[in-house]
Amino acid sequence: MGGVLYNSSELPTFTLTGLPGLENSQHWMFLLLGPLYIVSIVGNGLILFIVKGEQSLHQPMYYFLSLLSVNDLGVSFSTLPTVLTTFCFHLRKISFHSCMAQMFFIHFFSFMESGVLLVMSFDRYVAICNPLRYTTMLTDSRVVRMGLWAIIRSFCLIFPLPLLLKRLPFCKANGLSHAYCLHPDLIHLPCGDITINNIFGLFIVMSTFGLDSALILFSYVLILRSVLAIASREERLKTLNTCVSHLCAVLIFYVPKIGVSMTARYGRHAPRYVHTVMSLVYLFVPPMLNPVIYSVKTKEIRRRLGRMLVGTKF
Repeated sequence: MGGVLYNSSELPTFTLTGLPGLENSQHWMFLLLGPLYIVSIVGNGLILFIVKGEQSLHQPMYYFLSLLSVNDLGVSFSTLPTVLTTFCFHLRKISFHSCMAQMFFIHFFSFMESGVLLVMSFDRYVAICNPLRYTTMLTDSRVVRMGLWAIIRSFCLIFPLPLLLKRLPFCKANGLSHAYCLHPDLIHLPCGDITINNIFGLFIVMSTFGLDSALILFSYVLILRSVLAIASREERLKTLNTCVSHLCAVLIFYVPKIGVSMTARYGRHAPRYVHTVMSLVYLFVPPMLNPVIYSVKTKEIRRRLGRMLVGTKF
């Protein structure tokens, strides 16, 4: 059965999907997602507030942590509007331009997070392997340049995606698999040749997730080699403990990402809700857990939070 094509002046609208098969009880889903949004927004907001107000935290490590918190807030606010309308108000239609904008911001912040985790691994490498040169290598201006690199790289790579999709004709059936717009979902809807889109999408993934994860792994190989050269077992553990928060952030970002990719590639016959749940884990878990991990594992932030709670009590 042939699809009806939209001409260039008649851009399609898309239909968002919550959990397949549970359309009549999806408002309950927001009772689960709502607290995740609250933890993510409040937690990352607190991290920014604490780093800004605490003079002792004005160091490269915490500047990068602040950038990670800004990024996590961006991910949360990018998905919030359509998740709220889909699960709470059952408003499932989204215009072409709104969908392209949401897709841009979701992927922009996703690829930016990969870059931020990479520069954070460089910070840990310098702090452990070249501690005497830490302040001279990671000056404020260099930290700013590294942060701008993560932002500009992500923007330049993601910017062509909406343009490459807009040039294609779309069929009448424009149902999406999620409550938000993602490029791997949208790329299956056009009726035209998507070869260029697929090649460019693969290039983006390999030059960000692929390259960043390899460099992060390499930095930890160097860190581990340096740590093993320390004679004292207690000092080795103390040094490794400074990397635990970043390692957790890397794992909770890359493991769900790998899970989503594997499900999309090899789980084509899996129930649709499996793809939806994997996508929710990938987009919701890192922004929620990052501030929790850094609050628990970072003594300075934990101490500041404790003072805030005591002040509130009295």
